[in-house]
Amino acid sequence: MIVVAKIGTSSITDDRGELSPRAVAKLCAEVAELRGDGHHVVIVSSGAIAAGVPAVGLGHEWPGDTATLQAVAAVGQSRLMRAYDDALAEHRLVAGQVLLAPLDFVHRRQYLHARATLRRLFELGIVPVVNENDAVADDEIRFGDNDRLAALVAHLVGADLLVLLTDTPGMLTADPRLSSDASLIEEILEVDHELERLAGGRGTSRGSGGMASKLAAVKIAAWSGVRAVIAAADRPGVLVDAIAGDPSVGTVVREHERRLPARKLWIAFAVGAAGTVVVDDGARRALTERGASLLAAGVRDVHGSFDADDAVEIADASGKVFAKGLVRCGAAVIRQSAGRRTSDLPDGSPTEVVHRDDLVVLV
Repeated sequence: MIVVAKIGTSSITDDRGELSPRAVAKLCAEVAELRGDGHHVVIVSSGAIAAGVPAVGLGHEWPGDTATLQAVAAVGQSRLMRAYDDALAEHRLVAGQVLLAPLDFVHRRQYLHARATLRRLFELGIVPVVNENDAVADDEIRFGDNDRLAALVAHLVGADLLVLLTDTPGMLTADPRLSSDASLIEEILEVDHELERLAGGRGTSRGSGGMASKLAAVKIAAWSGVRAVIAAADRPGVLVDAIAGDPSVGTVVREHERRLPARKLWIAFAVGAAGTVVVDDGARRALTERGASLLAAGVRDVHGSFDADDAVEIADASGKVFAKGLVRCGAAVIRQSAGRRTSDLPDGSPTEVVHRDDLVVLV
């Protein structure tokens, strides 16, 4: 079995916000146990900034500006890897650092290269430790949190299981900080708007994700055909229990039968929507039943301000979102051409609002 185990900043740091060797050692001991049982494991680890802050003398306060955060990440990444090197060496295992960027999942050649590298690490008996390249990541083109990265890595390596390790027992019915009645949701068959509402926003002040990003990640996993588990990082034997299917391990999210390719996963779940394009019933049928491109003739309305190549949601006349895609032209151009046949458009106007290769139907 191939397992991707992601651990967040809140689970790998101590009360002072510094990297916790004890937490790293626990995770690595469990990874070693899985390796001993014949499983391949990829660790996706946050913590570079947490490791870098004390090293550069900033106390326990995280800087607020991007340039300083990136500089701190550059210092902290080597220290993070040193912690994994030392902890895995205790079990006679070798760590291999892999820093990934969003473009590695968008461009086919880079995607195949990243996959070949990770597979070769498996063949060599090395444990890949993956992180986003925070030192040079552009705010406009980045994962934003390692939950989505872990889900995309799970697709990349053809994983059987994605485990998102966090500081709660799993997905709860309410925020435990606000409600004493919060209880564990043991299984999720479909991530819907109600669950996303329950997830709320960002988790801790140091983390970049929270439960909302974990739900986004498990949606990616589900559409990749990968079973996902959200569980507590400090639970003894959490990875073994997740593989075994222990119902008490946390929140289990079942995989879909239909699977999306990597680029469409990125469009559907990892890129934020900059607006919405409302289409008529004929266009909806063409997109969902025939796999057609979206033409201007089928557009009824446009919400938001966006440019060419931005991601937009596509909704039917009732307002229900059923697809997502990358637009070939900006909002102003689409508004001008909405409802017009291709033959009636001015010369040079894009014939397609969203090409079928850039469109994902999610119904």
